Amino acid sequence: MATQHINSALRAPAPLSRPYAKANPGYGKRSAPDQRPPRPDDFALLPERERYVAGYVDHLPDGAAMDIKSLAKSLPPYGQMAVGSALRALGVAGHLRHVRCPADAGGGQIRWITRTYWSRTARDNEWWATFLGAAPSAPSAPAVPQQRTQEPEPAPAPEEAPQKAPTTAYLALAQLGRADARLALSAADCAALEEAAAAWLARGVTAEYLVQTLTAGLPPAVDSPVGFVRRRLRDKLPPLLPTAPTPDAPGVPEHRPMVECTECGAPGRPEALPDGLCRSCRTPDAADATTAPELPAERDVATYVGTLRDLLKLP
Repeated sequence: MATQHINSALRAPAPLSRPYAKANPGYGKRSAPDQRPPRPDDFALLPERERYVAGYVDHLPDGAAMDIKSLAKSLPPYGQMAVGSALRALGVAGHLRHVRCPADAGGGQIRWITRTYWSRTARDNEWWATFLGAAPSAPSAPAVPQQRTQEPEPAPAPEEAPQKAPTTAYLALAQLGRADARLALSAADCAALEEAAAAWLARGVTAEYLVQTLTAGLPPAVDSPVGFVRRRLRDKLPPLLPTAPTPDAPGVPEHRPMVECTECGAPGRPEALPDGLCRSCRTPDAADATTAPELPAERDVATYVGTLRDLLKLP
């Protein structure tokens, strides 16, 4: 049973208190869906080190670097070995999984990219296996965070107007500021650009692809985020694709996401890596079991030789 550690002087660094490392496009942190809103006691049951690392990771935006070296640079109290052990413990606690996903490298080639799916809400192995097993083969993450940090303002009408659920295009635009602060948009900006963003989604791209394309290669400063995004939405509009997908050629294997062991990086199906660990890392003593029968034999030989030497010394 986990021990509660609430009163601790060591706190996670303030969110975005220093520049965070961004992963290459397609890599890095990805938020799992259906998480509960943040609370002060989200990680209270974790040990001090894991609570510190989890608090920092939870504040990182999607696309931030999640490799051990990058996190260790941003967390002065701990080195790379400590951060690696903390990530392993967070995987066992149900907060993260390393996933290897296929991506189109062009020319019919497939390259594999590694993402870290993060869940503020701890999940059990069955939930992770279902979620990752149903993930599409295309390099897409669970679309856009499903919780809102700010409720829309009520309509200035005498009677209270029913609140309309935000569209995927609106949520993708609202996500730009989290992906890169230079493209932070207001609610009015998102509403004004919503139709243009919806045209992208109508052409078959995902909300994640839209966010990555709009935030890629930004200049050092963006004077007008709404104008900059409007221009990119117009200039980088993807081409229309056939409505019916072209069937794969016979014999072409289907590439599915695979979970990577949090400890050693070995890939496998989600159900084969409970707690995010492969069998060898989950039960390290099993690897030594094969050598155990040989040890008594070696000790017997040494004892036997020693006995012979003692006999030779007798008169």
